Amino acid sequence: MEANQSTTKYWVLTFIWLAILITLVVFYRQFFWLALPGTTTYFAKALRLF
Repeated sequence: MEANQSTTKYWVLTFIWLAILITLVVFYRQFFWLALPGTTTYFAKALRLF
């Protein structure tokens, strides 16, 4: 049986990566895709998809 663990850490990391993603889109558009893996990974972990 899995223990219930808080996803607060993953939500914080999701918003940090989202801020990085938005910053890259605004200032360095050609590099925005570098922040996509972090954003999507921590979003999925925050939703407990895996």
